[in-house]
Amino acid sequence: MTSAEDEDLPVAGTAVILRDATPVADPHVPSAPEVLLLRRPDRGSFAGAWVFPGGMVDAGDRREGSDEQEDACRAAVRETAEEAGLELELLVPLSCWVPPAGIPKRVRTWFFLGADPGGMIVAAPDEVVEARWFAPAAALAAHQAGEIALLPPTWRTLHGLLGAASIADAFALARGREPQLFRTRVVRTETGTVFFWDGDELAGGPPGARDRLIAAEPAWRYEGS
Repeated sequence: MTSAEDEDLPVAGTAVILRDATPVADPHVPSAPEVLLLRRPDRGSFAGAWVFPGGMVDAGDRREGSDEQEDACRAAVRETAEEAGLELELLVPLSCWVPPAGIPKRVRTWFFLGADPGGMIVAAPDEVVEARWFAPAAALAAHQAGEIALLPPTWRTLHGLLGAASIADAFALARGREPQLFRTRVVRTETGTVFFWDGDELAGGPPGARDRLIAAEPAWRYEGS
């Protein structure tokens, strides 16, 4: 999953927690699962951003004979309990994110899909300012309107959930393929920043190939092929 130069990165686990949307009376309004986002304090890592619950793998998450993905999954479960008071059960690997070279703190992060176990969200006061459920499209629209701040991995993951009509759809898609590797590269332009991944033309893919997020005004947009 990772290249040799990234093998020594610290590892984290993140839980993308879904619940089926509350039914609406209007049959013309499409249904979509909702995802839990947490707003970080205006300090420290990811200051002020809305993120999925998660954090670094620590010694208690490691087991003899287990691999990195399994350790990261345990970290995602533990961090979700600590940050949001939710006790997750089955998690499905979704993706692995390798940050771009040259940034101050690089962490390889595994994303997992999980179903809402129910119960009240109890936000950790030192780590979470606010917790909300969003339909993916609503979260992306709120980001575009400047109401919430999203980081590129969160934005790209939400965008990838747009086609799922239910939790079952999202889980079926994740189970049907290997976890997707996002080895991020960055190009800065006059109009904004382009984040791109393996397979994109800028990463050595075929001419015209696209897997990129263009973070520019008036709105971020994804280009894929």
